[in-house]
Amino acid sequence: MIRSMGTAHRAHTWMTISGKGAIEVEYYPLIRELPATERPRERLKQYGAASLSNSELVAIILRTGAASESVLNLSARLLTKFRGLAGLSRAGFGELCQERGLGEAKACQLQAALELGRRLTSTQPEERPVVKSPADIANLLQAEMSFLEQEELRLVLLNTKNQVLAIPRVYKGNVNTSLIKVGELFKEAVRENCPALIVVHNHPSGDPTPSPEDIKVTEQIVKAGRLLDIEVLDHLIIGQQRYISLKERGLGFPK
Repeated sequence: MIRSMGTAHRAHTWMTISGKGAIEVEYYPLIRELPATERPRERLKQYGAASLSNSELVAIILRTGAASESVLNLSARLLTKFRGLAGLSRAGFGELCQERGLGEAKACQLQAALELGRRLTSTQPEERPVVKSPADIANLLQAEMSFLEQEELRLVLLNTKNQVLAIPRVYKGNVNTSLIKVGELFKEAVRENCPALIVVHNHPSGDPTPSPEDIKVTEQIVKAGRLLDIEVLDHLIIGQQRYISLKERGLGFPK
């Protein structure tokens, strides 16, 4: 048996040599084996819930992992598979129960917590996220959209206080001028009677550099917004760990 130390998630890799060759097994430390300063509950008590990552908060809800997977790794795997909290909140009960490490009890806990979050947002509109900069939009959507395998175009609909009303997905697939119908793009904005919106789409390649098509689409959307009296505040392109604001770059927006 050969033991090596992995770096990701502090995993230990054990190589078992058999007649059929080497079999690699990953061992992840339990929460109680982590230093106290790295345990989610202790971090929450010391620094507050707002300082924890999404995976740490989900780990607290789930409490335990599986035999071969810590609850932190289970949480990170779920968020990656379902493309963030938004995707996880849309997953059905049966779908969650099929995940390794989740049973009916944990699926119930997770869905109950996510539903409470939805209800809080809907009953207390003052708690809705407020957008003041491109970074605010990136914080809302980058964790989810940076992992998408296809391009998606979404709208962040805002009220007069720049609070987020909704984030509908408008297009999935190639985002280009031949596919986008500007009238359809503004349907949700008109229905919500919102005065402003921000366009967001991702580049599955991971490189958020705007293409000529991206700039052309932005110009069309901005012009249509003026006709409908809906201000298009920005167009963000999400990549891997990076994003670009076309408004900041002066691309597609009048100077």
